[in-house]
Amino acid sequence: MNEQKPEDVYTHGHHESVVRAHASRTAENSAAFVIPHLTAGTSVLDVGCGPGSITCDFAELVAPAKVVGLDRSAEIVAQAASLAAERGVENVEFVTGNIYDLDFEDETFDLVHAHQVLQHLTDPVAALREMRRVAKPGAIVAVRDADFHGMSWYPEVRELDDWMELYQKIARRNGAEPDAGRRLVSWAQQAGFTDVAPSSSNWLYATAQQRRWQSRVWSERVLHSAFAEQALEYGLANEADLARIAAGWHRWGSTDDGFFLIPNGEVIARA
Repeated sequence: MNEQKPEDVYTHGHHESVVRAHASRTAENSAAFVIPHLTAGTSVLDVGCGPGSITCDFAELVAPAKVVGLDRSAEIVAQAASLAAERGVENVEFVTGNIYDLDFEDETFDLVHAHQVLQHLTDPVAALREMRRVAKPGAIVAVRDADFHGMSWYPEVRELDDWMELYQKIARRNGAEPDAGRRLVSWAQQAGFTDVAPSSSNWLYATAQQRRWQSRVWSERVLHSAFAEQALEYGLANEADLARIAAGWHRWGSTDDGFFLIPNGEVIARA
């Protein structure tokens, strides 16, 4: 196994608004490119599983095979385990761990998955190498990440431009890569994969309900999550700046014709 590296700084943190957003993700809306590879008997490791909604979906698709969800936060792992119990999913286990030093033997899993994880790492290539290590020969390593500079919205709201600029500064101050989606093929190749199949898919917020949800979640995150704490700590914004950006999110969410597109890069790489 690899020598353990220091923990990366997670730009989003685990404020309730962040966890609520992550818990809305399902295999269908966030990992559709993986579903064709999930058949009964496929063992799965879901790295950076968060509150476990995608992981539980995977477990239902591959039962009776075992699925392991791994996250570095013990609090989030506990929430994921509670979700599994609530849903009655018995073939899933949630554990804490470090993506750079996975506590599994070589060639353990049929599929290793990470959703919106690599963008937060200081060394995504090392993480992919470690994911490859625990994948069986010929097994799949599947990753999906948003591309922040690829996001687009309408109408033009200056505060959302400021939000994007601030997010980029915070993430890069943390040594992370917010425009990860476009880099996944390159990172996979650097990690030693030679069979790399890229794809992409979007999240779209363009109905009244979707606009309200997206604007509420991000306005709360701008004010109260680790994003806000880091913006202030790093001297990249003050409280007035954050309040103004949050208000901009609300203004966008109240439009009748608002459109917010989040593109995601995806890779299916074979070990």
